[in-house]
Amino acid sequence: MDFELDDDQVAYIETARQFAAKALAPHAAEWDAEAVFPKDVLREAGGLGFMALYTPESVGGMGLSRLDASLIFEELAGGCTSTAAFMTIHNMALWMIASFGDEALREQFCPTLISGEKLASYCLTEPGAGSDAASLRTTARIDGDAYVLNGQKAFISGAGDTDVLVVMARVADGKGPRPGAKGISSFVVPADADGISYGRKEAKMGWNSQPTRAITFEDVRIPAGQRLGAEGEGFRIAMKGLDGGRINIATTAVGTAQAALDASARYVHERQQFGGPISQFQSVQFKLADMTTDLVAARQMVRMAASRLDAQHPEATVYCAMAKRFATDVAFEVCNEAVQLHGGYGYIREYPLERHLRDVRVHQILEGTNEIMRVIISRRVLMEGATEVIR
Repeated sequence: MDFELDDDQVAYIETARQFAAKALAPHAAEWDAEAVFPKDVLREAGGLGFMALYTPESVGGMGLSRLDASLIFEELAGGCTSTAAFMTIHNMALWMIASFGDEALREQFCPTLISGEKLASYCLTEPGAGSDAASLRTTARIDGDAYVLNGQKAFISGAGDTDVLVVMARVADGKGPRPGAKGISSFVVPADADGISYGRKEAKMGWNSQPTRAITFEDVRIPAGQRLGAEGEGFRIAMKGLDGGRINIATTAVGTAQAALDASARYVHERQQFGGPISQFQSVQFKLADMTTDLVAARQMVRMAASRLDAQHPEATVYCAMAKRFATDVAFEVCNEAVQLHGGYGYIREYPLERHLRDVRVHQILEGTNEIMRVIISRRVLMEGATEVIR
């Protein structure tokens, strides 16, 4: 097992690090304070391929592995967690269109999404269907050669400011909505289609450089050709997307925690107390040692899960769930300890620590809460022989 990065991966990291340092980090505090959605910067990111990292080369994407993408997302998150996280959501939605749409659908939507000229949102969560995604109630009624969407989505990142929606809905025919996970299909919907309306822009604890709104669909008519995959495959497509999405959210959490750790290592050399820098105190040294150890462990777990996903390992879903659960919990603790090390300065907005803490907190909730990650893991572990293969 080789833990070393190859030359291409080192180059990806350096390019992402430079972009984060120049285009993201200098503006992150302003974007957070003023709730700015930096579309111009996202277009710039598209020019570097960051908006289509694992979209297949056959449609114009970078065609990178999930491991390669995780290396890039980690660096971007160090510049602005919220903006990098939106990039991961866009990447996931675009990948779904490129992977499961027919040729006409790919030609219609992929070029402008790849460039960052247009942006995409992923629409799964509903007011009554979060962790239990299979219970969603938005319907897609069959009407000739079209579907008519009705329902509501909640907590949709980018909603109201994006151009394309990837929507999960329950197909309905003359017998009514089809039950269970197999009744769900996935659709690509222009964000400005007739019958779509958006709720207020949510005031949030963090992730303020991207808007979050509810979406209501009222008799939104879309051609049958805008369905992804076959009827009834929507839930499977959504779960495939979420495996990668969990890697994305985990790795952006790690990148945020690394930025907090870096800031802390610098600060403890500068902060003078009791006649010397606080870096001389063993309690501070031990805290930094634990933060670093836990963060390295989280990073390696994320990279292993990404490699499992790339290899289509039969247990990839479990590894993605473990990585998401562990890395996001660790990242929050590292950011929290970083605030503590900075004392009162960590609590004020002149320093980035409180923003890191606010931004990373939601990573323990979205793409499946960490409690749901535990459900996924424990269900598999309790199957006969599971502990022999999950190692």
